[in-house]
Amino acid sequence: MFRFESPIYLYLLALIPLLVLIRFVAMRRRKKMLRRFGDMELLRQLMPDVSRLRPVVKFTLMLTALALLIIMLARPQMGTKISQEKRNGIETMIALDISNSMLAEDVAPSRLMKSKMLVENLVDNFTNDQLGLIVFAGNAFIQLPITSDYVSAKMFLQNISPSLIATQGTNISEAIRIAVNGFSQQEDVGRAIIVITDGEDHEGGAVEMAREAKKKGMRVFVLGVGSPKGSPIPTGDGGYLTDNTGSTVMSALNEQMCMQIAEAGGGSYIHVDNTNAAQEKLNGELARLQKGEIQTTLYSEYDEQFQAFGILALLLLIIEICILESKNPLLKNIKLFNRKSRFQA
Repeated sequence: MFRFESPIYLYLLALIPLLVLIRFVAMRRRKKMLRRFGDMELLRQLMPDVSRLRPVVKFTLMLTALALLIIMLARPQMGTKISQEKRNGIETMIALDISNSMLAEDVAPSRLMKSKMLVENLVDNFTNDQLGLIVFAGNAFIQLPITSDYVSAKMFLQNISPSLIATQGTNISEAIRIAVNGFSQQEDVGRAIIVITDGEDHEGGAVEMAREAKKKGMRVFVLGVGSPKGSPIPTGDGGYLTDNTGSTVMSALNEQMCMQIAEAGGGSYIHVDNTNAAQEKLNGELARLQKGEIQTTLYSEYDEQFQAFGILALLLLIIEICILESKNPLLKNIKLFNRKSRFQA
């Protein structure tokens, strides 16, 4: 498969026909001016060293080199194939709470940033496993379908922020429901749903949904981020979120609710603090899941092809420099650039 890394540069190819038009107009004007001096055949006899074809060849070489340089800037790349591979691993759907309360800083640097760091470290430990990413607040949606593409997972993870969902709240039940439906149809594979949240403003139904997930052979783990004592929510302008009375809103981790969801889902509750204990415990829990054969789609990497275009452009420029516009007296018997053309002056 052929593609361009920076296709915007291809718009510069519009310069080619523009330059051809400018060249055509200039040649017409030149021919018109020469006719003022006399008969064209007589003028050719008076200028025996002037070649009609050499300037055209030089101009064509320059235009071709320019086109190749533009294509080189667009970074053409060539892929090879898409292959299917079977691996032995587990499937994991990660549901990440991105409500405003996750901006609280009782866990450094913030609840949300700590959660993203935890997920990134989790992805680094994956080898043959598949994962998907769900974000939720008042609503929930799939940010990344189940995949083995860990590079894309990290890329999507970096772009996650509370601005992705306008509706506030903590709709864990919806996140679990989407996670249940997000797994593949392969059998005999261990499946885990990891809910990362502070549990605040819980909208209900999560325990029942976790129980349904367990019945379908999935285990629900809940990672509670933050402090049960509560913490103010930064607004980004140096202040903190306040309620209708002007009092600072304190966001506290709802550990009891998180434990209930984890117990109903057959998993475990893990408290996330400023240590690495939560990461180690989660890795241990996932290691116990049954590994099964997973069908994975692998996309071959694209190889850069701009070098070939650059070398060819350089060769054309060297040839263009070596060709003189006037005839070389030492090569006057060679008629390569002395063909008649009714389009030239």
